[in-house]
Amino acid sequence: MISNRFLSGASLLTLALFVVPSVAAAQDAAVAMATADTQVSEIDEIVVFGRGQTRQQASVNADAIAIEAPGSSPLKAIERLPGVSFQSADAFGAYEWSARIVLRSFNQNQLGFTLDGVPLGDMSYGNHNGLHISRAIISENVARVDVAQGSGALGTASSSNLGGTVQFVSRVPTTEFGVDVSGAFGSDDSLRGFVRLDSGALGSAGTRLSVSYADQSADKWKGVGEQKQQQINASFLQPLGAGELRGFINHSERRENDYQDMSLGMIDRLGRDWDNISGDYAMAVRVADIYQATPAGDCTTNAYPSPIKCVDDAYFNAAGLRDDTIGAVTLDYPLTDSLSVSLTGYGHTNKGQGLWWTPYVPTPVGAKGQDGSTIASPGPIAVRTTEYDIDRKGAIGSVTLDLGAHSIEAGFWVEDNDFNQARRYYGLSRGGDGGRDSLEFQENPFFTEWEYSYNTKTTNLYLQDSWAITDDLTLNAGFKSLSVENEASTVVGANKTGSIKAEDNFLPQIGVSYDLNSDHQLFASYAENMRAFESSNTGGPFSASAAGFAAIKDTLKPENSRTIEAGWRFNFAGGLQGSVAAYDVQFEDRLLTVALGAPILGLGNGIQNVGAVKSRGFEAAALWNFASDWSAFGSYSYNDSTYEDDVRDGAGVLVAATAGKRIVATPENLFRAELSYDNGAVFGTLAAAYTGERFSSYLNDEKADAYTTVELTAGYRFDGMGGWLDGTQIQVNVVNLTDEDYISTVGSGGFQNTAGRQTFLPGAPRQVFASIRRRF
Repeated sequence: MISNRFLSGASLLTLALFVVPSVAAAQDAAVAMATADTQVSEIDEIVVFGRGQTRQQASVNADAIAIEAPGSSPLKAIERLPGVSFQSADAFGAYEWSARIVLRSFNQNQLGFTLDGVPLGDMSYGNHNGLHISRAIISENVARVDVAQGSGALGTASSSNLGGTVQFVSRVPTTEFGVDVSGAFGSDDSLRGFVRLDSGALGSAGTRLSVSYADQSADKWKGVGEQKQQQINASFLQPLGAGELRGFINHSERRENDYQDMSLGMIDRLGRDWDNISGDYAMAVRVADIYQATPAGDCTTNAYPSPIKCVDDAYFNAAGLRDDTIGAVTLDYPLTDSLSVSLTGYGHTNKGQGLWWTPYVPTPVGAKGQDGSTIASPGPIAVRTTEYDIDRKGAIGSVTLDLGAHSIEAGFWVEDNDFNQARRYYGLSRGGDGGRDSLEFQENPFFTEWEYSYNTKTTNLYLQDSWAITDDLTLNAGFKSLSVENEASTVVGANKTGSIKAEDNFLPQIGVSYDLNSDHQLFASYAENMRAFESSNTGGPFSASAAGFAAIKDTLKPENSRTIEAGWRFNFAGGLQGSVAAYDVQFEDRLLTVALGAPILGLGNGIQNVGAVKSRGFEAAALWNFASDWSAFGSYSYNDSTYEDDVRDGAGVLVAATAGKRIVATPENLFRAELSYDNGAVFGTLAAAYTGERFSSYLNDEKADAYTTVELTAGYRFDGMGGWLDGTQIQVNVVNLTDEDYISTVGSGGFQNTAGRQTFLPGAPRQVFASIRRRF
C-alpha cells in the first residue's frame, strides 16, 4: 500500500478547495492573489518555435500541459509538435506500460530525456538508468518542455539519444508568497488533488522555497483495478550575488494495475473492452487448472470457459509498482563578465516490481504467503515479478567563455549507476482472492529464477563554439566524446558475468542559422550520435541467452546515427508563425531485438546486429492568431523509414527478409489541428489528431489501422468579480470526444518477425473530467 504518511486524496481535495481559501482570504490581497494577467493563458505562447537554434526545435509551456486533463503526462502535451508520435492506453498518457513516444522513427529508448538537465534515462517501462517523467515531477510543476526532433545539444546528459531529446524544465519558486490549489474528478471515479506553497523571497538573503503535493487515483476504464499515484516535490532557489544555487528533491509512489495485452485476433474476437479477469479469481484458477492438465493442447483441444480459447487470452491480474526519489543541486555562477560556470550534482533511487499472475507456474507445496505463513491450499497460479533497484549518482558541469563573436563552452557528464534486477515467483492460495494484493510489494518468494547486478559507468565530454560570424549568420560547431561501460555480475541464474563497452571519442555536430530578416530564419545542422548498450536482463545484449551473450559481447557494435536537417522559421504579418523542416537520418548497426514467446513467459530476446535503417521526412507547423480572441494551430509530419538489410544468421542463411520494410510502430503520416478561443474569461480548444497506420511486425505482415481522435477543452475564469471566487478557474476536458475505437499502443509486448503477437493496447473511450484551480 502507498505510505500512509501522505494525505488521502479526499483529504487533500478538502484542503485544497475549502481550508486554503479561508486562510488566504485573511492575507493581504496584493500578496495572496495573482493578477488577472498571470491567470490568462496566452495562446500564442503555448507553442514556441526554436528561434535562434541551428537545429529543429520547438517548445511547449505550462499552458499547453494545463489544456490537457489534470494529471496528464507532459509527454501528452508535446504530441502536438511535428515529428512526435505519442500513444498511451489511458486518457492521461501516464500509464507507463502503454506510454510510447516516437520521434522521426526513433522509439523512446533511442531518445534522450532530462529534467532540469538531470538525466532520466531512456524512460522505458523497465528502466535500468532512470525513471519516467510522470514519476520524476508533478505535471503542474513543469514550466516548459523543449523538444529537439533530430538531435539534442552536445551537453545533453544522455547516452541513448540516437534521435532527438526531450528536456523538461521545472517551475522555480516564486519571488512572492503564493498557494496553488486544484482539484479534479471525472470518468471512472478519477480523483486528483494538487497543492503548492511558494514561500516567496525570505529575508535579506532572498531564499525562495516551494513544496507541492499531488494525489491521483482512477479506476481502469475497463476490467477491474486501479491506477494511482502520490507525489511530493520540494525545491529551493538561493541568490548568490550575480549567480544562484538551486535544487529539488522529488518523491513518487506509483501503483497501477495493467491492461491485458492483446493480439489483433483477440481484439477482433473479444472486442476492445476485453481485459484481465481480475474480478473473478475462481475463473482464473479454473483456466490455470485446464492449462496445466494438458498444456500441449492449449488453444486447440483445451476446453476453456467461453469466450476464452487460449491461456493467454486473459490473466487474473498484472500491475506495476514504483517508488522513486530523485534530487539535484545546481550552482550557476559568473566568475567574470566573460567567464561563467555551472555545476550539478544529482542522485536517484528506485524500487520497483512488475507483477503478472501467471498460469504457467503453479504454487508449490510449502510456499509462503505475504504474511510469511505456509499456504495451506496452494493454487495453480503464482505471482511472477520482475524486480528493480536503482541507485545512481552523477555530476554535470560546464564552463562558458564569452569572447564577443565567439562563445566557447566545455563540459562533462559522469554517472555511476548500480542496477539490480531479478525474476521471482510468489505463492498464491487456491481459494479466496489468492491471498495477495496486486498493489502491494510482494514478499516471501518461493523461487528466484534469475538475479543480476549491473554497474554502468558513463563519461561524456564535449566542446563547442558558437560563432556569430555576422549579425545575421551564426555557426555552431563542436563534438562530444562518450564512453559507457556496462558490467554484469550473476547472482542467480545462467552465467552472464562480464562487461561490454560502447565508446566513440569523436561525435561531431555542426549547425548554422541565417536571419533573412527579423521575421525569417534559415537553419541547417549535421550531427552524429551513439547509443550505449542497455544494462538489463530484459533488454539489450544481456537479455540474450548466456551462450548468446558470450558469443556477441566482444564483437557487438553499438547503434549509431547520422542526422542531417534543414529548415525555415517564419513570422508573417497577420499573426502567422511557424516552421518547416526536412531531414535525412542514416542509422547504422541496428540491434534487432526479437521477443521470444508470450511476454508473460519472460523467455528473453534474440539480439543481432542487422545493418542499417534509412529515414527521411518532412515536418511543418504553424500558429495563426487570426483574430483578437481566436487562434489556430496545425502540424503535419511525413516520415519514410525503412530497414536497409535482411536479417541473416551467422552462416549467412536468410532469417527474415526485412530489407525495404517499414520501421515498426512508426506512422508515415501525422497531422494535428487545433482551434482555440480565449477572451480572458471564456476559453476553449478543439483539437483533432490523425495517426497513420503502424506496422507491428518486422516483415510488415501485420499493422494497426490509422485513426483520428478529437479532444475538447472548455473553461471559465472568474476574474474581477470580487469575493473568494475571484481568480478561480474551472475547466472541463473531454478526451476522445467521438468515442473512436482504435489501437493506441503498438509494441507493449515487444516485436517479432511475423504477425500474431499480443502487443497491442486499445485506446481509452470517451471520458470526461472537470477541474477547478486557483492561485492565492
